[in-house]
Parts: sequence; structure tokens; C-alpha cells
Amino acid sequence: MSHDDIPFARPFIGTEEEDAVIRVLRSGWLTTGVEAMNFEQEFAAFLKSPPILSTGDIHCLAVNSATSGLHLALEACGVGPGDTVLVPSCTFTATAEVARYLGADPVFVDVSPGSFHIDPAALEQTIKRLPPEKAKAVIPVHYGGLSCDMEAIMGIARRYGLKVIEDAAHAFPSALAGTVGDAGVFSFYATKTITTGEGGMIVCHDETMSRRISVMRSHGIDRAVWNRYSDARASWYYEVVEAGYKYNLPDVLAAIGRVQLARAWDLLRMREEIAAAYDSAFSGSEYLLLPPTGPGDARHLYPLRLNPQRLRISRDEFIQKLKEAGIGVSVHFIPLHTMPFYKNRYHLTEEDFPETIQSCRQEISLPIWPGMSAAQVNRVIEAVLSISGNFAA
Repeated sequence: MSHDDIPFARPFIGTEEEDAVIRVLRSGWLTTGVEAMNFEQEFAAFLKSPPILSTGDIHCLAVNSATSGLHLALEACGVGPGDTVLVPSCTFTATAEVARYLGADPVFVDVSPGSFHIDPAALEQTIKRLPPEKAKAVIPVHYGGLSCDMEAIMGIARRYGLKVIEDAAHAFPSALAGTVGDAGVFSFYATKTITTGEGGMIVCHDETMSRRISVMRSHGIDRAVWNRYSDARASWYYEVVEAGYKYNLPDVLAAIGRVQLARAWDLLRMREEIAAAYDSAFSGSEYLLLPPTGPGDARHLYPLRLNPQRLRISRDEFIQKLKEAGIGVSVHFIPLHTMPFYKNRYHLTEEDFPETIQSCRQEISLPIWPGMSAAQVNRVIEAVLSISGNFAA
């Protein structure tokens, strides 16, 4: 990539994050410890503060990725071999693959027309087709930072006795997203709205679930192990009560997360300003379809859709033209039911989920990262408008 190119994503890292990492490096304790515990407490306080104002008890558990968080949440809900977990096809593979970790099967659900969110009506129809004793959970995905229709999803899940694990990887700090279901899982991957490089956070309300997740994220050991080494007088004794996993978040990464959390609203405002510029520039175009948005949108993505009836260029060709102009873009997502593993294992065809195909095959994710200059934003706008104008049908 040339130094003049605009990357699809770039983390907003400053001297505060650098200082936090150096502080941990000099502390003599690098892995999970006080820093991660403080991050959990501060994240819980953030979710209970305005404008989010989550109600009830909040338990936050830091993990090394959102993928491991989804795995732990499903495990704590009792999902196991032979069960089914309902997920949208319009998502990253992690949402579906975690069911397979537990021997369960993902069952895909279409999105609402013109949307990237799981369709509540399709969700209920799919549940009705499944053996009732097999359907155990649903994972709605808050795509792009915009919350799903959680009221409808929760109503359906409760009617059929399903657990709800919110995939909130895109959603921080979207209002209430990740705090409504039985558990919610946030991502702090390098491209996310706040980052630790790699990492995630599980949020739940039930203390029993929280205890189970806490034990399972650290080898199934029945007590926090970090103080066995940090405190010379601490007991060396512990017990393994379950065959758990190695999913803890190190203090080095948690320190970055604490700084990012403190600037979360500023980072969101930067994204909102970029999204507003895109909306203003593209709203009058007959070639382009603006992303759905609404109150509390975290603006993690800007998923612009092309109007295929008005263009004589494919989505993939459009992306190539943008790349030739030095603009990094991405696609969210290649539908999972078209991927070889899922397609072959579950005998799926593209036609099984027509709304997902239509939305995802038209979509291009434009750069929308804190720190983009006005000149960079304008360059993206000019390139999109130029290409669409040059290839008008």
C-alpha cells in the first residue's frame, strides 16, 4: 500500500495507550491480573451510565476474543452435541463456528428485506421447522453497530424456550446492544470501535452463568490464579473442576482497553461525522443505497449498497476500481451458507436465503475509522461518485 492510499481500517492509538502498556510492562506482571479486573469493572460501569443505562446486575468478563466469548456463553447456556443454534447467514464465521465447537449445529436464518439483521419472522418460521427439543439458542448479530429488533427476538426466544446470546462484536457503544439477552459478547479486535488488538468482553446478568464462564475461561480452575504468583504469601493450591479453556485477556491488552474505553464517546463521534459526510454525499444518488441506521448506531461499518438496476458494473468490479484509486474497502459479509464448509455439510443453496444474498452481494464497506482526515473522506466520496457516474446503466 502506498503512503497516499487510504486503508480500510486503522486503530486510533495515542500516547495514552503507549503509556498504559509501558506501565504494565514495568509492573512485572503481564498476563491476566489487576488491569484486566479493572477493565471489567470499568466496562460494567460504562454500560450502567447514561446514555446506555443497562438495568439489573451486570457481570463483565474479559476474554481473549469475541469468538471465545461466544463459545463460553453458549457453553454456559448448556448447548451441546445434537443441539441447534440459530444464526444469521449474514455474519462472520465465528458466530456459527462456535456451535460446532460444542458439537451443536448452526441453523441459518435470512435477514429482513433491505436489511443486514436477522428477520424475526424468518426466525420464528425456522424454529417451527426444527425439532423442539433440539433448538437451544439464537445468536442475533448487531450488524455494523446498529441494534437488531431485540424486543421481537426476545419475545420469540422466550415463547420457544431459547437462550439469546447477542453477538455485539460491532455494537459498542450502541445503546443497550449486548445487554438485553442472556449474554452479550463484544469484540476489541483491531478494527473495532474500541480495541485491545485482540480481545473481547462477555456481559451477562445471571451470577451462576458468570461464575461458570469465569471458571471455564481459565482451564476450569476454581479460583483466580494470577495472585498465586504475584503474592508470595498466596496459597499455591487450586482445583480443576472442569475441562476448561485458555481464554483469558492479558493485562497488557486490558491496559490498552481501559484507555480506549475512556475515549469511547469521542471515537464514536468521529465515526458519526464520517458517516454523516457519506450520507450527505450519497443520499441523492440513484446508483447507491444508504445503509440502514437509527438511534444508538455505533457506526462500526458504513455498508454502502450498489443499485444493480442503475449500474453496468458489478460489485466486485466496483471494489477493484476503488482499490485502483488507492482506497481500501471490505465486504460484510460473504454469506455463510455459500461457504464450502456450511454449504456442503448442511446441503445449502444460495436460493435458501434470498434476502441475505441480495443485501450482501450489493454491499461495499467504506473506510470509517477515527482519525480519517476531511481530505481522506472527500477522496472516498469523490471516487465512489466518479465510478458510479462512469458506469451508469
